[in-house]
Amino acid sequence: MAAKQIQWFPGHMAKTRRMIGECLPLVDAVIEIADSRIPLSSRNPDTGTICSGKPILIVLSKASLADPTVSAGWKKYFEGISGGCVVADFISGEGMNEILPRIRAMCSHVSEKNSKRGVYGKALRAMVVGIPNVGKSSFINRMAGAKKARTEDRPGVTVDKQWVKTDSSLELLDTPGVLWHKFDDRTTAENLALTGAIKDDILDVEELGAILCSRLSANEKEAFCNRYKLSLQQAENADGPELLELVGRKRGFLLKGGDIDTERTAIMLLDEFRGGKIGRISLERPPQSHAASLDKTQA
Repeated sequence: MAAKQIQWFPGHMAKTRRMIGECLPLVDAVIEIADSRIPLSSRNPDTGTICSGKPILIVLSKASLADPTVSAGWKKYFEGISGGCVVADFISGEGMNEILPRIRAMCSHVSEKNSKRGVYGKALRAMVVGIPNVGKSSFINRMAGAKKARTEDRPGVTVDKQWVKTDSSLELLDTPGVLWHKFDDRTTAENLALTGAIKDDILDVEELGAILCSRLSANEKEAFCNRYKLSLQQAENADGPELLELVGRKRGFLLKGGDIDTERTAIMLLDEFRGGKIGRISLERPPQSHAASLDKTQA
């Protein structure tokens, strides 16, 4: 699966970038949602430039699907290079109570300025940005305590901006997911495809399933083998396509004549990975220096 084969969402990406730039003067801060399983791949590299001049809080979503030790390393990494980072799960509520205090602290200068002008109790405003399918709408609904933003488990659902009041102290501006227009890095493209940030119907699902098999065999061998009843020797000696066939055979996904239904196998494998059924798996780890520091603290 070459990165150049992936087609993003032509048409509305440029519009979304303009929308973010036009709305930036209306907000006090930016909340950037990224997927905790792929924190780097799921961050638009242009966000810092587009949102220049505003404090940015990075919220790593879907924490229950990622390796918690790896996520702790990512939190430490991002706090070292940005205004702050919270690891959260919008379904269970993990980490959500950290977000409002962080926003208030990042925007303390705004509150002080309002006080000097004799303005008290004015709600802070934050823009929520992120690529498709990282959970922006789920985040807003959790913060608001009601289903005010449309959510679906597929990319590209939010198509326009909308203001949502969470309580008397914070208003959120929801924006459509925005990806970058050009992609040169294959691994980033694979990560986004594996986690569902890209629509499945524009990908070769069997090739993607084989890529996932290779990744799991290399980095999550025990969980992978336990889930699909494979031996460690099988996982070590087979390549991605061979592993996909082994998984399909174990699940009994056979076509007429005894051939393995690799398309059905790949779809099942991706669904189980995305649903956390294989385990809490992170596809990216923080830079080595931060990982080494984390290992020492865990020892």
